[in-house]
Amino acid sequence: MTPAGRDPTQRFSSRVENYIKYRPTYPPAVLETLVAECGLSLSSVVADIGSGTGVLTRLFLDSGHRVYGVEPNREMREAGERLLAHYPRFTSVAGSAEATTLADHSADFAVAGQAFHWFDPGAARSEFVRILKPGGWVALVWNSRRTSGTPFLDAYEHLLQTYGTDYASVSEKQIDDAAISGFYGSVPFQQRAFDNAQRFDFDGLKGRLLSSSYTPEAGAPQYGPMLENLARIFQAHAENGQVVFEYDTRLYFGQLRRSIASHSGS
Repeated sequence: MTPAGRDPTQRFSSRVENYIKYRPTYPPAVLETLVAECGLSLSSVVADIGSGTGVLTRLFLDSGHRVYGVEPNREMREAGERLLAHYPRFTSVAGSAEATTLADHSADFAVAGQAFHWFDPGAARSEFVRILKPGGWVALVWNSRRTSGTPFLDAYEHLLQTYGTDYASVSEKQIDDAAISGFYGSVPFQQRAFDNAQRFDFDGLKGRLLSSSYTPEAGAPQYGPMLENLARIFQAHAENGQVVFEYDTRLYFGQLRRSIASHSGS
């Protein structure tokens, strides 16, 4: 694996365009839940940590919120700046979950979309406590791809297990309730799940595959065989020229105590 592959802040540098085109958005139910359960309002300031190209950021901007998009990867951050330039309430920030550079007590919500599994949870927790206003909330959200349930999903999962460079070790599926509980500490958190889906022709399916940081890139020995296998999967399972990616959009939300001696940070 290359040094960039080991550094989570650099893993997506060469995958930005595919990420923009082929990653799923988040369902409106995410925002609706935060409004109903956490008091999210138009006056709420949101810090989107690990904002990437702005997929989750856009959900809040479209609802009129002020959003600080904190992203350590230059290529992803610049793509977000380009795509969100027309939103006057968006501010791009070069920072990380562990060192956002945001001011103390400057955000009502710290949110992370498809990103928390890359964080150092103990350091990120301390940073979130610092930047959140008293009574602030943390919301963690993933579009978690279903790995079984249809012949296509079964075959695609087998493809990733066969060709993925470090798929098992970096998947967000490592983040279970125990890991979330360790992050929130002694304060109860809540969770919700929503259905989500994408439909792809073959070009879209290929782009979605190559948007993942654990798949071989052009020039790697496994790149050609992986795409040949992908084409066979598509031919076997496409209906009306499309296959369907199904997701469980997982949302966790809660508040953080300013000091929790019992928290291990692991």
